[in-house]
Amino acid sequence: MAATRARVSSFSRNVSTATSQNPGLKHGPNGTMFISSGIPDLDKILGGGFSLGSLVMVMEDAEAPHHMLILRNFMSQGLVQKQPLLYASASREPKRFLGTLPSPASLKGDKSSDLSHEKDLRIAWQYKKYFGEPQLNLNTNNGGQHDYCNDFDLRKPLDRQFFSGSNVDCVSINDSPNLTALQDHCAGFLAKFSRNEGSIPSAGRIAIQSFCSPQCKYSNEEWHMLSFIRSLKGMVRSSNAVVVVTFPPSLLSPSCSKRLQHMADTLLSVKAIPDEDKELAKLLTGYQDMIGLLNVHKVARLNTQVPVILEATTFSLKLHKRRFLVLECLNQAPVDGSSGSSYGTSGGCSGSTKTGPLDF
Repeated sequence: MAATRARVSSFSRNVSTATSQNPGLKHGPNGTMFISSGIPDLDKILGGGFSLGSLVMVMEDAEAPHHMLILRNFMSQGLVQKQPLLYASASREPKRFLGTLPSPASLKGDKSSDLSHEKDLRIAWQYKKYFGEPQLNLNTNNGGQHDYCNDFDLRKPLDRQFFSGSNVDCVSINDSPNLTALQDHCAGFLAKFSRNEGSIPSAGRIAIQSFCSPQCKYSNEEWHMLSFIRSLKGMVRSSNAVVVVTFPPSLLSPSCSKRLQHMADTLLSVKAIPDEDKELAKLLTGYQDMIGLLNVHKVARLNTQVPVILEATTFSLKLHKRRFLVLECLNQAPVDGSSGSSYGTSGGCSGSTKTGPLDF
């Protein structure tokens, strides 16, 4: 009888072994599971990453391809974790895009090598032996393949061993009269990650680039595109996968663009920054290091109706050492004394020089 009373509730879930079997998964609130977006800062902003069974949509900017940075890191993170990937693009040869994916960088070997080298230069060679040799990090290997989220070096291409095999499927939607073929590919791919099974052996990723591209013949059939996204959202909701779709809202009608944004579980947008915007440069600190802006419009909340209230919704896109993608909160530049009084010099209860201090 003790064995039968161990699990009498239908709400009990055995999720303790999910992350141990697959290090690419992370537990979230309300029984949700996360996979990494490939950007450590974005995972922190979203509360852990992308929720399994969610649809992520990224609004492109017509002036700069900053959405490609998010898509590349998302795809590389899945390949490093050996998670199957389905990539669809308007290009005639989508496999060429795999050659532009970034490679994971070791935290000890790449990001901290310059700092450690500068520290070694300040130590005389005859005293260096007293400080000992740097210890190796045994928790991660050379490529950081066992990390939940990696720092990807945009200057180094991903090793071909990660996308050679049956884990990657590339589909071209160029000159496609309709979305039937792409819908069949997505349905067959998501069927491998059905939630009917008890355990989660692996998670899947689908990346669709420039969904409403004018190279596709269906780009004028807005209701057909809305129907595809609606069915895709229903299929991914009952699977252990995440779908990331980028689309240019400027090529759609306002009503169609609003409907696509409404159907997204997580909604992001990227925007380019003009090179010479003097007003914005005076307003923000670190303006010269920014390459764009990232806006978080909606965060996925599965199994709950409690909304997410973020401390900030607009973040700056920066390239650390021109290699690593970094997200930072926007900071207002200090006010110049010649243009007006700042917070520190503003008048308070101390009174003015004419009347003297106030009497309480």
